[in-house]
Amino acid sequence: MPEEHRLVHISISEMTANAEANLIGRDREIALRDLKLNNHFHPVDDNDGPYDLSLSIEENRLVFRIKNIKGDDLPMLVLSLKPYSRLIKDYFMIVQSYDDAVKNGNPSRIEAIDMGRRGLHNEGAEMLKDRLEEKIKMDFDTARRLFTLICVLHAGKIHIMR
Repeated sequence: MPEEHRLVHISISEMTANAEANLIGRDREIALRDLKLNNHFHPVDDNDGPYDLSLSIEENRLVFRIKNIKGDDLPMLVLSLKPYSRLIKDYFMIVQSYDDAVKNGNPSRIEAIDMGRRGLHNEGAEMLKDRLEEKIKMDFDTARRLFTLICVLHAGKIHIMR
């Protein structure tokens, strides 16, 4: 992968304090760390990478704001979140189940939940990769980590029942 076809900075909307304390905060930190270490991200109409990415949710839409190394703003990408709604809802149910399993000290349950979480993230990654295919080329691992961040962005928007 060419060095210029990558993200060097990623920012996401702030999360609530509750989200920091559990799996959501951990997922965010891992996704950001892994993206920093290794990613492939190439807006198809620009060859002046590497890139900065700002992810946000505005009016129930996912917004990608991208700048190239020259500091030029690339066209903003806006995606409906509707196709992701089931996956995002399932993510938060998994978070609640994970937190409950940790509290109860049930290692086999934690392992089963983690397998389900991985499958959910894989499905979300494929969907994101497919939906952005004509605008941004990315590898599966980058799409998976970005999907994680999409879920994390909802931490302040979705009430997690305790």
